[in-house]
Amino acid sequence: MARNITRSISLPIVLSSISVTLSVALLVGWILLIARNKPLAEDFVADTLLLVFGIVSLVVIMTVLVLFSVFLVREIREVRRQTSFIDSVTHELKSPLAALKLCLETLGRTDLPPEQNHKLRQMMLDDVERLAGFIDRVLAATRLPAERSSQPLQDIDLAGLARRCAVVVTRRAHLPEEVVRIDVPPEIVLRSDEVALAVVLENLIDNAVKYSQPSVDVVLSARPGREGQVVIEVQDRGIGIRRVDLRRVFERFYRVPDEAVRSRRGTGLGLYVVSALVRSLGGRVAATSDGVGHGTTMQVTLPTHPRGQLT
Repeated sequence: MARNITRSISLPIVLSSISVTLSVALLVGWILLIARNKPLAEDFVADTLLLVFGIVSLVVIMTVLVLFSVFLVREIREVRRQTSFIDSVTHELKSPLAALKLCLETLGRTDLPPEQNHKLRQMMLDDVERLAGFIDRVLAATRLPAERSSQPLQDIDLAGLARRCAVVVTRRAHLPEEVVRIDVPPEIVLRSDEVALAVVLENLIDNAVKYSQPSVDVVLSARPGREGQVVIEVQDRGIGIRRVDLRRVFERFYRVPDEAVRSRRGTGLGLYVVSALVRSLGGRVAATSDGVGHGTTMQVTLPTHPRGQLT
């Protein structure tokens, strides 16, 4: 699959390069032919107009070829991301559904001990919660490009909100709450959309936990920034990110092409949702990492008091 995608991307690039090279060769040959052939150069005005027209035409052709190649490569990459997304969605849906079916079939047994019954019910609740969270992320990512309406603003205790988000993520992952440490001064209060900010923090913590296993050590910290801003960082000691992938991790459907990433569940929507929501809150988000195996830090910068309503 990867080889086919690479070939499909390389083909338009190679064809475009050949076309541009031939166009340039034709243009240079045309100029030399007119300059060296005196009979053709007797009518200077006509020859000049013909030469200018030819140059303009070839420049237009080369521009069209380059734009076509860029557009084609983008479309191929988008198809690749969507294909990966569909594969991830299929996996995300089939696994819990298969587990739910097995639990229901087991619950149908009359000789099932009470403790086993309780365990199966808890497993079913976990799978349902996992499905609900997955569907919420997909719906949020689908609505984001179209949602431009103003959101209600309120004063938010960042430390309290961070602790609540950490509890939600750790319980969902069946981890002790202390694996996510909160280092946020109690005096930091920002005026923002609490629901959107909660989604941002939960996604960042969930991402850090997911790519830190089996040893999870996540720190969510915050500090005052410049010009009435607050800087929030979520740092893990997980698998890390290559420098070439740092900017692309916020693209929709994009997942780092690494076995350590593919082995974990995901759709490539979490950080896309984070990026879109942070922008709607008037802030910015960035990822830093020292490379594979050295952990990752997600940094979100938000205004403490936006000038106006969210857009």
